[in-house]
Amino acid sequence: MSEFDAQVPSAFDPFADANAEDSGAGSKEYVHVRIQQRNGRKSLTTVQGLKKEFSYNKILKDLKKEFCCNGTVVQDPELGQVIQLQGDQRKNVSTFLVQAGIVKKEHIKIHGF
Repeated sequence: MSEFDAQVPSAFDPFADANAEDSGAGSKEYVHVRIQQRNGRKSLTTVQGLKKEFSYNKILKDLKKEFCCNGTVVQDPELGQVIQLQGDQRKNVSTFLVQAGIVKKEHIKIHGF
């Protein structure tokens, strides 16, 4: 009977690895660049996860001038400050953030389509 007891698997948590990665607060801080579909062909590009020491309004001002689009900084209760830009600016924003030295290329995640 002891052989059968030894073969019974113990409780396995499939999300244990994912939770362990999230608990390393600050080890891998990603900047997420997403696109949100509005109505028809209209879309929004959102940038979240920038460090708090950066001035979001100055970054937004440079992004708006560089890409000739409108945008705003939105305060979200869960995500903190989020930059929103009109149109699909995902690649433009990621290259701008790398060239400006704000974020390394490895720390940018582009989501959507």
